[in-house]
Amino acid sequence: MNYTLHQLQIFHKIVELGSITKASEALHLTQPAVSIQLKNLQSQFDKPLLEIIGRKVYITDFGNEIANNIESIVAELDQIEKKRFSSADKLSGKLKLSIVSTAEYIMPHFLTDFIKKYPEIQLSMEVTNKQSVIESLENNKVDFSMVSVLPDMAINHMELMKNELYLVGPANSELNKNKYDVDIFRELPLIYREEGSGTRYTMESFIKKNKIPARMNLKLATNEAVKQAVIAGLGYSILPLIGIKNELKNRDLKIIPVKNFPIHSTWHLIWLKEKRFSPVAQAYLDFIKKEIPHIIEAKFQS
Repeated sequence: MNYTLHQLQIFHKIVELGSITKASEALHLTQPAVSIQLKNLQSQFDKPLLEIIGRKVYITDFGNEIANNIESIVAELDQIEKKRFSSADKLSGKLKLSIVSTAEYIMPHFLTDFIKKYPEIQLSMEVTNKQSVIESLENNKVDFSMVSVLPDMAINHMELMKNELYLVGPANSELNKNKYDVDIFRELPLIYREEGSGTRYTMESFIKKNKIPARMNLKLATNEAVKQAVIAGLGYSILPLIGIKNELKNRDLKIIPVKNFPIHSTWHLIWLKEKRFSPVAQAYLDFIKKEIPHIIEAKFQS
């Protein structure tokens, strides 16, 4: 065994960024230096760690297995570094989160004061769909995730705030009654999020539970795309209130009042049950536990 810690860190960064060039930039090394270290690491294994086709890097299954092992080593090194630089009044290191796309309207408010308090902290926040969020958490690539539907896995969670979803349509919609029965869905072309979305899961669960005669007209990848499609008159959708406040205020969208609406869910901060927190992650968890009521009152109750 002749591979070095430096080689493992370089390979870990290549896997993380999917590029030798990006890894060299992130590590402040020349590309030839990274390539040499990668070659030396590869020489220690009989199976290929990666394949380069054209200019694109593809990590092999074996390479991903090695990368998962390296992940724990890098995490331990991060903890050592953070302990070296952390003190009661000075905290540095990285806080890593993955959140579902709708949570991008919420999570920044739960981070702002913490980052202001500890300006040397590096924040990494991935915004994606629920399926990818859970994969990042499951693979221990992040400290915390934010979801509205709790996954079926060994996690701890903390309730952050309530979530309300409404049926919305374009501002010029002819639906103007004070309240509609769920049969209105028979007439409406519905726009859905893609599979794996927490919003879609909540929407479909409600539709199934209430035996609503709904039909899908269009499927889109993000809440923002769904909003724009509704504004353009392509259909109606069920969306979280937190993400459409500006569009309602600007009269681009309007809420269609329907019996049994809004749909209620809850935003949760989640983390692996066996997670070994870095000083930064532990400090953030302590901060959130204390500040949730103040953040909700200051940012969301206006």
